[in-house]
Amino acid sequence: MDISATIALAGLFVGFVVGLTGMGGGALMTPMMILLFGVHPLAAVSSDLVASMIMKPVGGAVHLRKGTVNRGLVKWLVIGSVPSAFCGVLLLRAVGNEEATQAVVKTSLGVALLFAATSMTAKALLDLRKTQRSRSAGLVDIGPGDGTDVRVKPVPTLLVGILGGLVVGMTSVGSGSLMIVALLLLYPTLRASQLVGTDLVQAVPLVASASLGHLLFGDFQLDLTTSLLIGALPGVYVGARVSSSAPGGIVRRALVVVLLASGLKLLDAGTGTLVAVLVAVAVIGPLLWVSIYRTAGEDGGARAGRHLFRAALTGRWGRRPADSETSDEARARR
Repeated sequence: MDISATIALAGLFVGFVVGLTGMGGGALMTPMMILLFGVHPLAAVSSDLVASMIMKPVGGAVHLRKGTVNRGLVKWLVIGSVPSAFCGVLLLRAVGNEEATQAVVKTSLGVALLFAATSMTAKALLDLRKTQRSRSAGLVDIGPGDGTDVRVKPVPTLLVGILGGLVVGMTSVGSGSLMIVALLLLYPTLRASQLVGTDLVQAVPLVASASLGHLLFGDFQLDLTTSLLIGALPGVYVGARVSSSAPGGIVRRALVVVLLASGLKLLDAGTGTLVAVLVAVAVIGPLLWVSIYRTAGEDGGARAGRHLFRAALTGRWGRRPADSETSDEARARR
């Protein structure tokens, strides 16, 4: 068996990112194998999925022990994703000859990576807007955010599972980078650790279904998968241990740049196009960030002013400024 040390090191890095954020498995490893190590697209997808089938349970088990998994969401996601992931592999097989299949995989992967980068950017901006509004208003958020008030929406969650499973079966991308963004949009009150934990656990049967399809009909390579796992298994364990108590915001922002570059290269974009897009992101991204930061701050300040005015008239404070004391605290002090 020919073990590659460089692929094992790449697996260590990707495994850590997956455990930390719930994202980046197929979105990083598959294009890395294609672009840096010259692996055929279908072999990269097949081997990455089989490696993920073994890697995902490690991170998922950590979050199950920590209690950061919403089992209701996992159930509906799995019902949709497991059959559709296997169907995604069958769609690839229906394409026909090997050359056409490789082209379809490469193009589909490029599109999926660009969509993942866009989704992750949207998630980061939504997080910023929500956080900055709360901070600018100077209020203590005592309601949403603990994940206990989440009510499962079966039909939308099922559709997310179906679409996500189809993409995963065809490209190996989506079990984290796409699904976790969809979960955030559907369930904004989930904590970051719950998002990661729920996504990692639902990805276990999803990736298993896609892996079975690729073992039967894909281009699985044992040497390649073993090299990935040597690095990925310890990486995902350490990343999951960190993510259960800390968010991975910085890593996610870095992932956006990697996904954009990888997606464009897989779509055969020229060097000039690639540089122009990355420069545009580097310039427009911070401007958009500052714009949302300021707008949210102004809106939050106005809301805080109205809140304090009404409270002064009625004596009913509800959600209070962060530096005010509660009635219980006042009574205790007296």
